[in-house]
Amino acid sequence: MKEYIVELSKYFICALMVFYTLSCFYALPHAAENRKRPVYIVQNLIMLLMQVFCFANLVVLSDELQYFFLFGFVEIFLLIVVTLVPAIYEDCNRQLLNNMSMLLGIGLMMVSRLSYTKAIRQYVSVLISLIICLLLPYLFTKVRFLKKITWLYAAIGIGCLSAVLIIGNVTHGANISMEIAGVTFQPSEFVKILFLFFLAGALWEDTSFLRVAITAVLAGIHVIILVLSTDLGSALIFFVAYVLVVFVATKNYLYLFAGAVGGSAAAVLAYKLFAHVRIRVLAWRDPWSYIDNQGYHITQSLFAVGSGSWFGMGLLKGNPTVIPYVSADFIFSSICEELGVIFGICLILICINCFLVIMLISLRIYDRFYQLLVYGIGAMYIFQIFLTIGGGIKFIPLTGVTLPFISYGGSSVMSTMIMFFVIQGIFMRLQQEKTKHNVPHSGQEGAVHSGKTGKK
Repeated sequence: MKEYIVELSKYFICALMVFYTLSCFYALPHAAENRKRPVYIVQNLIMLLMQVFCFANLVVLSDELQYFFLFGFVEIFLLIVVTLVPAIYEDCNRQLLNNMSMLLGIGLMMVSRLSYTKAIRQYVSVLISLIICLLLPYLFTKVRFLKKITWLYAAIGIGCLSAVLIIGNVTHGANISMEIAGVTFQPSEFVKILFLFFLAGALWEDTSFLRVAITAVLAGIHVIILVLSTDLGSALIFFVAYVLVVFVATKNYLYLFAGAVGGSAAAVLAYKLFAHVRIRVLAWRDPWSYIDNQGYHITQSLFAVGSGSWFGMGLLKGNPTVIPYVSADFIFSSICEELGVIFGICLILICINCFLVIMLISLRIYDRFYQLLVYGIGAMYIFQIFLTIGGGIKFIPLTGVTLPFISYGGSSVMSTMIMFFVIQGIFMRLQQEKTKHNVPHSGQEGAVHSGKTGKK
């Protein structure tokens, strides 16, 4: 009987994921919210029903009642997010909210399957993150000085990264975490947010060569500190975010070209200076020749993805725990192994849909500061997904960064949730501006003011 339940449920789970993904892209081009509301309701039902099937599998196959507790938490949390947030903030972007909830639900379920202890910690982190984030949209509709403290963002970010470099804890050879009052966290995850505020504040009004050069020096200090801490994955994310935001702010292709050349030179230098970078490149080029040591991580990841086939082996039917750091670096591989490659492809498409929604929001923002901020968040988000999934499937060398909302890690899920709620606050502010300027709700709503200053 258990075998029938597992075999049938994995097809239901895959079908639900496909329907949710299709609904995301169906709702994307429609501007009128009243046409989207039925889609949002269907999406909410799908994400809740998916959790029922997934945790039913875990309970039936494991005979562990602890999954009932975890299932209850996930369902209640998702219900709170999809009902409480729209009730408090009527003008929030429901598509972005639903996608965030869907990804969080998948992440919590997979971490629960991999480790009960880690699941409890992740649940606490997610709950605290939601409580903090519920205040952010309100603050963004009221606070007016955010663009006036540009250099403070840079000073705080550099100070935090320097503190980690000097007194931080070493994790897998890198200074990336700190511990305060028994709570371990990764400051670079939160400095990413300050870094984007700094870039937007520095470039929203002045895009002269001098301002770009000053911004480059301060951004370079962020990156150099991360390199000295051997947190090269975060350094790469910071660098790419800087190059893309500068390009969008200036519309100068020379900066984009200079960034590409500088990034390539930095990659070569990192390869020569850091032994673990050489190991990761070696494992990427030919993992099968070093399957017992340097290539073990990536080969196990590839075995997991391949053994899952289209519909997966079923929850608790695979063996993802043989992959080192599976709950953080290789959780996408574990998803493909047990839930299927189709599920994994849909997961990527949902992430892309989040990126497209963020880009559409940025195109409709009047204020240049907030436009650059939203664009920076979207660019950083999608690039981190590219690094994580690309490294796990041997498309690029492994960087060791987490998959937003999915991977285990309190700092990662909190910082990403903060970024999404920052976008919600800016989106709500855009809605207020549309009302103020009597902009009609149509496909042309919120057209961007193309001037560099964004002044109205």
